[in-house]
Amino acid sequence: MRRTFRLAAVLAAATLGLTACGGGDTGSTAESKGGAPIVLASFNFTDSTILAELYGNALEAKGYPVERKLNLGSRELIYPSLQKGELHFLPEYQGAAIVNGFNETAPKDAAAEHAKLTELFAPSNIGLLNYAPAENKNTYLVKADLAQSQGLAKISDLKKLPNVVVAGGPECEKRSTCFAGIRDTYGVNATFQAVQEAGPRVEQLRSGAVTVIPVDSVNPLVVDPAFKALEDDLSIVPTENVVPAVAKKVLDERGPDFAAVVNAVSAKLTTDELRGLNKLVDSDGELPADVAKEWLTNQGLI
Repeated sequence: MRRTFRLAAVLAAATLGLTACGGGDTGSTAESKGGAPIVLASFNFTDSTILAELYGNALEAKGYPVERKLNLGSRELIYPSLQKGELHFLPEYQGAAIVNGFNETAPKDAAAEHAKLTELFAPSNIGLLNYAPAENKNTYLVKADLAQSQGLAKISDLKKLPNVVVAGGPECEKRSTCFAGIRDTYGVNATFQAVQEAGPRVEQLRSGAVTVIPVDSVNPLVVDPAFKALEDDLSIVPTENVVPAVAKKVLDERGPDFAAVVNAVSAKLTTDELRGLNKLVDSDGELPADVAKEWLTNQGLI
């Protein structure tokens, strides 16, 4: 199917901060469930927005009112509003939520992470629904030619280089799952360069100005032959299964039918599927809402 939507439309519409945009028209004839809108949030990167649209469109197709507040930024910006009840629904990533959201150590498997994150969110009256098979975790890329010439296959192999420059978002510098982990856990002689946007980071890597960058594991660059994804042999990055974090008030008011709609979406989501959706947006210029609707339709969910 030829797709004609362009990414420019996304960029023109996107805003940072708590700026709401209304629910989309799914074309569903489902009877409205009524009540206050479920306020749906996302972080400010592609697959978080796609995830929000997947869950949002699935809910709207079943008659649930949804209000979108997307591209909001990092956990440091979103969590206070989530805990105050200003936001109701956030597609999260289990390990990162534990480590970066609560400054706790993440267990090594998805089920244990789910149990721990449930406990951490409980005092804020936030519950978790089922986690998805899909993961999105930090993956560290170097140029393929550098990897070949220097024998780089694992993050620990970076110690072979006299100096490593890691480029990442500002938050990466102090995170044990990012630069701090590469420097301290792996013992790599590394310096950090803050580059806020993902596109410029990739260009810095292509040019050789930096040695390594973090990207999402669902980023199409992970399988691009121009780059080499390094194995995280000391496991500084925990398991990162996608999981919906939802205000308990919404879960109680909306009941098991609401949970069933959300869990049905999660059950179908795999890492490969999410990477494919990312490519449609980042590389092919489609709108997150449109790729979400098409995927949901193909999966028989709307």
